[in-house]
Amino acid sequence: MNALGKVVRSGVGRRRVQTLVIGLTTMMAVAASVLGGSLLVVSGAPFDDAFARQHGAHLFVQFDAGAVSAGQLSKSKDAEGVSGAAGPFRTATVTPRADGSPEWPITVVGRGDPGQLVDEVALLDGRWPARSGEIVLSADSPLIPALGMEVTFPGLSGDPALTVVGTARSVTRTADAWVVPAQMPALTAPGSGGYQMLYRFTGAATAAQITAGGEAVTRTLPPAAAVGEQSWLTVRKTAEQDTALYVPFLMAFGALGLVMSVLIVGNVVASAVGTGTRRIGILKAVGFTPAQVVRAYVGQALIPAAVGTALGVLAGHLLAVPVLSETEEAYGTSSLTVAPWVDLTVTTGVLGLVAATAWVSAWRGGRMRTVDALAVGRSPSAGRGRRAARTAGRMPLPQSVTLGLARPFARPARALSMGTAILFGTVAVTFTVGMGASLGQVMKAKAHDAADVVVPAPLPDFGPQVPGPEKPQADPAAVAAAVEAAAGTRKYYSAATVRATVAGTAGTIDVVAFTGDASWGGYTMVSGRWVDRPGEAVVPTPFLAATGTRVGDTVALNGQAEPVSARIVGEVLDPRNDGMQVFTDISTLTAAHPDLTDTSHHIAVTSGTDVSAYVDALNRDLTPLGATARAGGLDAGGDMVVTLNALSVILTLMLVAVAALGVLNGVLLDTRERVREIGVHKALGMTPRQTVAMVITSVVVTGLVAGALGVPLGVALHGWVFPAMGDSVGLRLPDSVIDVHHGAQLLPLAFGGLLIAVLGALLPAGWAARTRTATALRTE
Repeated sequence: MNALGKVVRSGVGRRRVQTLVIGLTTMMAVAASVLGGSLLVVSGAPFDDAFARQHGAHLFVQFDAGAVSAGQLSKSKDAEGVSGAAGPFRTATVTPRADGSPEWPITVVGRGDPGQLVDEVALLDGRWPARSGEIVLSADSPLIPALGMEVTFPGLSGDPALTVVGTARSVTRTADAWVVPAQMPALTAPGSGGYQMLYRFTGAATAAQITAGGEAVTRTLPPAAAVGEQSWLTVRKTAEQDTALYVPFLMAFGALGLVMSVLIVGNVVASAVGTGTRRIGILKAVGFTPAQVVRAYVGQALIPAAVGTALGVLAGHLLAVPVLSETEEAYGTSSLTVAPWVDLTVTTGVLGLVAATAWVSAWRGGRMRTVDALAVGRSPSAGRGRRAARTAGRMPLPQSVTLGLARPFARPARALSMGTAILFGTVAVTFTVGMGASLGQVMKAKAHDAADVVVPAPLPDFGPQVPGPEKPQADPAAVAAAVEAAAGTRKYYSAATVRATVAGTAGTIDVVAFTGDASWGGYTMVSGRWVDRPGEAVVPTPFLAATGTRVGDTVALNGQAEPVSARIVGEVLDPRNDGMQVFTDISTLTAAHPDLTDTSHHIAVTSGTDVSAYVDALNRDLTPLGATARAGGLDAGGDMVVTLNALSVILTLMLVAVAALGVLNGVLLDTRERVREIGVHKALGMTPRQTVAMVITSVVVTGLVAGALGVPLGVALHGWVFPAMGDSVGLRLPDSVIDVHHGAQLLPLAFGGLLIAVLGALLPAGWAARTRTATALRTE
């Protein structure tokens, strides 16, 4: 090993704390960056691969068969900008019945083959229907597909029955099921049905291009012919939501980690240069060039950074496992892994950043003259911080405390470095606390947990009948009467759910119809107002985006006994079922569903009522009716929330640990520089306890100032990241979800900076207290 290598190895071995700080800081930055970068790449990969492989449709448009003919639609293939088209295909919205599957309406398309040029339907199992009486179900269909299963349509003339011969998936989700064109007349009620056209455009990368393409294909058609459309960009965004949610959150932590890496690496190397000035002079005296001195200190930073980078890559891969597993089943993808080029980019970038930062900090030592380096002492100038010491000395505090309070002013650069580390630790804690509270608000909106007691709707029984006494079928009116008559009931509302389709979107949506005032039930409004009369509806943000509607428009709900129209009067925060829901008054559905039996009841009890006792008493009345009440409450929120909370806690603890180690590094350097001074204080009577107080109070001012600055920065970071997370999944978040930091929380969070500072100073304080007086006095 050459002389330079020995110097590097010696420096890494002697400065164990600094080595640990650099390694852990780099590990944190790399782990968050690898995880965030990989999710950013993987979020669109499954859909993009499948879309290219299946020649997905850039736009599919639903047309009214009564307003336009198949011949007119065929001519739209020649419209300007159209590079390919498929159709027209006859469509129908029907409600099938199959063993083991709920009775929900689906969209069926008559298509002779899976296609090749536009929207090639991928067969996952079985084969394509070859004759009437056969059907292929989409893997995304509400029906539970099984080869050989019989699907009946009792609401249609002749009660047609079809056999499932295959399972398939359209990448742009153009249908829930496919049959041969000859089958469509039997599935289409008189005066209903429509046509579907699928288009690919020469330019379709933006929403504006899709809009222009849609206008081009409908320009020569009757004005009311198109009744709905869906862009591939909308489907793509829905497909990316599972992983895209994490990207803004991880980018924030990655940025915090990278900035802390730069600051802490620069401070550690600069401190090593400052405290090793005499050593630098000796190295130059024995023949080291300025460039070799700089390389020596850069190497001392790169070795622990390289180890931290390797561990960070491993940690990033491990943290990615629960997130990537959520998307593995999408579009036939068997496994998703972190792209190798992401590892390479992050590793190269972080190590390059560390090297550049270390070089800038070590350059001062390289250009120092040998004579000056040998002559410079280790102690700071005697006059630095003297005014602060005199001011602190006038305070009515023990002398050990005043000595500590004045110390940051003797080493302002070092105090600034420690304060910056504490600042970022406080920012991370404040951001994590806010994110947890905001996620709680979103889950509250999702669960609608404002009710104290819930009587769930009875579940449909699709299984075999079990011998024994027949269970009574709950009568919603009788259940409502029992709830109203129960002692302790303050108010309640009922909710019934049906399935419907909306023109221009594949699949079905939930329509939740209320009896009574449900505005108090935990529904968080984003804009507009709640339903207050029949014919009005409130919908989530994704519904507005998918249907191209906005507050004030009218939406048609199909697939029911009679068409239902409702005017949208409000936008509500509700992430359930991908936001594809409609909330309305029960009277809106009276004509289509005169008797809704699957009804749940949501109850608020009077103040002071014991909920458990209320539930027990109510169940005594409900049991004979075939219903059961339970206490209301918030569910856990699913795997996504658990994963987000776990990731935020892990990354925050890493940042706090790095911040505390940054403080430990600074205090340790300061304590070693002052060891002779500490010996003098001990000789004059300072006790070990007073020594600990002096060292700890030396970081109190820094911790308080950094905490006070870190809290508003953490609040601002949360106010930027969390709306971006909501936007990534198509949700607009109201102020009540974002403004979750309240005065009662901010003060403890501000003192969190002091806690980080004290934690970092404990070990050096203990070391100073244990140092023998004679040993300290002999130390140069």
